Amino acid sequence: MDLCSINEIKALLARHGFRFSKSMGQNFLIQSWVPQDIAAASGAGEGTGVLEVGPGIGPLTRELAKRADKVVSVELDRSLLPILEETLADFPNAEVCPGDILKINIPALVSEKFSRLTPLACANLPYNITTPAITALIEAGCFKTITVMIQREVARRICAAPGTADYGAFSVFCQYHTRPELLFDVPPECFLPAPKVTSSVLRMVPCPPPEEVDDEAHFFRLRQIIRTAATRMVRAAFAQRRKTLVNSLSASLGGPLSKEEISSAVSSCGLPENIRGERLSISDFAALSRALRRAEG
Repeated sequence: MDLCSINEIKALLARHGFRFSKSMGQNFLIQSWVPQDIAAASGAGEGTGVLEVGPGIGPLTRELAKRADKVVSVELDRSLLPILEETLADFPNAEVCPGDILKINIPALVSEKFSRLTPLACANLPYNITTPAITALIEAGCFKTITVMIQREVARRICAAPGTADYGAFSVFCQYHTRPELLFDVPPECFLPAPKVTSSVLRMVPCPPPEEVDDEAHFFRLRQIIRTAATRMVRAAFAQRRKTLVNSLSASLGGPLSKEEISSAVSSCGLPENIRGERLSISDFAALSRALRRAEG
């Protein structure tokens, strides 16, 4: 069975009476090199267990199952379950877990399914859950690598350098927890139906927190639980890009510090008073976090 053949895909979907759901961001791969290259890049192999998100009809699942000892695929759309039962029939090491990746206890699932295996995450992520899904996979803290196909613009934001237009709060979050690497692009014509944007495959390797961050709770002081998992301070720094860092922090943070005290904290880090938030590296944010903490007493 060729799950990247348009004719076979249409016949498969017709047999099961399946209809595409725009609300779930479903785009199925129709070029076999894409799932092959994603699976190869994921690091799946002997001794590994792979958690997949959104298997669709299973082309990436099959490629992962050829390499890894076990694959567990989390699928929200229950109408795909009988299709996956058919397409994965030849792969006893592939298991489909019905559910929502944003609600599942990922560490518990990994612990249950991948005993004595090295856990990896790999997914062709639905566009509508890209940011929260990546956040959930990173915060699970149990994967050796996280390899995902997402919108190119989001992949560029994740990998963006300080001072560039794409750099933002989500860049800081991902680069704080992982080392992201952009691997290759996938054009719209590789999907059915074809999306309006180019996709990119991105690999993130979790890493220890930067040594210069001595108080992660302050660095990631959450004002509220938000999907991007941005921090209060970092989010405030990017909240108003046209404003200087001092003005952005003063307007967004509020609290016990005056604008003058915030300005003094910025200056104590060796940063120009007129610098903007998008020019700060993680090291700069770490230094600023310490300075603000000292100022707060």
